[in-house]
Amino acid sequence: MYTLFYYPRNASLAPHFVLKALGVPFQLELVDRKKVVQKSAQYLKINPTGRIPTLVDDDFVLFESAAICLYLCEKHPDGHLIPTEAKAKAQFYQWLMYLTTTVQNELMVYFYPERHTQSAIMYDDIVNTQQSRVSECLAILNKHIGDKTYMVNDQFTVCDCYMFMLCIWADEMKKPPLSFANLNRYLKGLAKHPAIKAVCEEEQTSLSVYK
Repeated sequence: MYTLFYYPRNASLAPHFVLKALGVPFQLELVDRKKVVQKSAQYLKINPTGRIPTLVDDDFVLFESAAICLYLCEKHPDGHLIPTEAKAKAQFYQWLMYLTTTVQNELMVYFYPERHTQSAIMYDDIVNTQQSRVSECLAILNKHIGDKTYMVNDQFTVCDCYMFMLCIWADEMKKPPLSFANLNRYLKGLAKHPAIKAVCEEEQTSLSVYK
């Protein structure tokens, strides 16, 4: 059985979606960020980065959210969460990389401005700048989504799991994902997916704004 070390609404959310969508046995292990458990000596033994999530599969340990998602999908190809056709698979990786290396990074700067300057008076400027940078990313995603149901190849994939997680994070911004017409329709559709609904209920994350 898999064990996912998680904290609600953290980067563990996408792997949680994937595990639920695959329908494989797994258990959750809460890493209490309020008590900074992710920096404890015990947790650092399995994840030296001191971050969430971590996946344990028997004696195999893996960290980094996207890596966990891909590992699970490759172990369970019958779940069809990664396209198999060459061009569709390439597009899948393109958008997953964009979500992980660009959108997620921009959001991290927004949430943790203190990590990017030694001057507290710069915090507001960084946050305001990131509002614009994230909006630019969302505009690109909004254009890509268009009238599609899913991000890639008209099938529910890891990209949709990752996208929904990041959009939940961004829902507090001045121009949230739901303010973009295509993303609004797309996200409200994803919110009805059984895996998304089940995980959000488990993590006590309200989907009321997506109704």
